[in-house]
Amino acid sequence: MDALICSATMCISPKNPFLFQSARPGSLILRKPRFPANSVRFHQVAAARETDIDLSDPEWKLKFERLRKRFSIPHITDAFPDVEAIPSTFCLKMRSPTYINNKDRVLLKVINYSSPASAGAVCIDPGCTWIEQWLHRAGPREKIYFRPEDVRAAIVTCGGLCPGLNDVIRHIVTTLEIYGVKNVVGIPFGYRGFSDKNLPEVPLSRKVVQNIHLSGGSLLGVSRGGPTRGINMLFVLGGNGTHAGANAIHNECLKRRMKVAVVGVPKTIDNDILHMDKTFGFDTAVEEAQRAINSAYIEAHSAYHGIGVVKLMGRSSGFIAMQASLASGQVDICLIPEVPFNFHGPDGVLKHLNYLIETKGSAVVCVAEGAGQSFLENTNAKDASGNKVLGDIGVHIQQETKKYFKEIGVAADVKYIDPTYMIRAVRANASDGILCTVLGQNAVHGAFAGYSGITVGIINNHYAYLPIPEVIAYDKSVDPNSRMWHRCLTSTGQPDFCNFYPHLLLLLELFRRE
Repeated sequence: MDALICSATMCISPKNPFLFQSARPGSLILRKPRFPANSVRFHQVAAARETDIDLSDPEWKLKFERLRKRFSIPHITDAFPDVEAIPSTFCLKMRSPTYINNKDRVLLKVINYSSPASAGAVCIDPGCTWIEQWLHRAGPREKIYFRPEDVRAAIVTCGGLCPGLNDVIRHIVTTLEIYGVKNVVGIPFGYRGFSDKNLPEVPLSRKVVQNIHLSGGSLLGVSRGGPTRGINMLFVLGGNGTHAGANAIHNECLKRRMKVAVVGVPKTIDNDILHMDKTFGFDTAVEEAQRAINSAYIEAHSAYHGIGVVKLMGRSSGFIAMQASLASGQVDICLIPEVPFNFHGPDGVLKHLNYLIETKGSAVVCVAEGAGQSFLENTNAKDASGNKVLGDIGVHIQQETKKYFKEIGVAADVKYIDPTYMIRAVRANASDGILCTVLGQNAVHGAFAGYSGITVGIINNHYAYLPIPEVIAYDKSVDPNSRMWHRCLTSTGQPDFCNFYPHLLLLLELFRRE
């Protein structure tokens, strides 16, 4: 590494001011620095990332106007203009159905920020120009593009377990039957089930799925790892990687001129899918996480100088840790991947833990699994989906905390709880149950309406269809400038564990030397 300019707690590279590290040995941080919350530059960077627009281009506003159309969704008639639309067979026995007009739209952004300095603002320019972007409203259409008697539908679930998987499967099957579809199968163990001849399809019907929502897990199994077998309607439940696969299947079907509707339902317990208010399983995860936090609180509060550490899901986003900390009201320190922190030093986590022990007698730490990975050994190992295998930050915090208090001669009883696999396997709660119901129904409505290469989600409390490429561009993450993160900080009362001001002083010194 190049020679570094150092202060007491931080060092910076003269050749690359965006790389910095803690001055404490073994506390390496290589990341872009977080700009102050009221920094205009921070918001311009965020906006450029979201829209891929070069703000230095004099014609950027004109180019951004074209992005209004980026949420147009593919339709069967794009490839098959002569396909016949027929009256919908979706009929409810107790009443006449109400249909969605094809021109109905849902507004993507609902807040008109007046300044980039406003908390949580994402502006496309320094003046926060208001640009309306509209999504296709989800729901049943009056005309459909598949005859139910000709449909062979398949459902596949990929990735890890998530509360609500069985609920979505159940409502996809029951809604297909209401349309009149008789041939529905489940593909076992993710995309692997398409090619593995030893994994037979699972016939699905209302009778088969009637009570599967009463338990957690997935009826079809999950696997990390184009439709064949005469399938012409495919429903894919999974996260970003799974949706990328669904989009590839959609494109391959177009290439081969196969009339197949491919519809995704976002499944990520981390809630890191772009544009969505939330994904199914998230509310349940937050609710269950509170139980773990409460257990950690009781353990810590019942011990002399007790410290409870809870690690929750969140590889690259800290939504579960943030929301669970906010909801429980028992967390003193919340650590997430989006906000860097130091363990040691006058502004470090351990120093604050000592303060909490001195003033309160106990403390609770909630940490997302992807936080603080720069402190852990990088093995470069990958899982079956190609994701980096993370180190256990919870164990690291436990060990470092014990070591620190032993060094300063203070007794501390540190307990560590990892409820990950307990949370993943539970049954969906009421809120997620409703969300799963509507998502499953709307996925079927979208397929029969002739849309393909789409996913369905809840945006600003309304259900909408989005083109898959728009939701897999990158992971959604917690905005450190958002009101929700500020609310969490207000609840925990924690200080800034990565004091930004020494870094600013180093930048000024660097520019002075240049």
